[in-house]
Amino acid sequence: MPKLKTKSGAKKRFKITGTGKVVYAQRGKRHGMIKRTNKQIRNLRGTAVLFKTDGDNVKKYFLPNG
Repeated sequence: MPKLKTKSGAKKRFKITGTGKVVYAQRGKRHGMIKRTNKQIRNLRGTAVLFKTDGDNVKKYFLPNG
């Protein structure tokens, strides 16, 4: 069997933590900050953890090598 390739888009968007959870950056902070409330901008800081089932799918299909 040939080796499985990691999807390049997923490689840039997701990280796997030491405990195996999948972490992603929050969406909605690239542009258009003027129309967002300060509270919204504040709450979109940092990263978030995917739900377990979604994370399992990401690991299986998009990040098969780690």
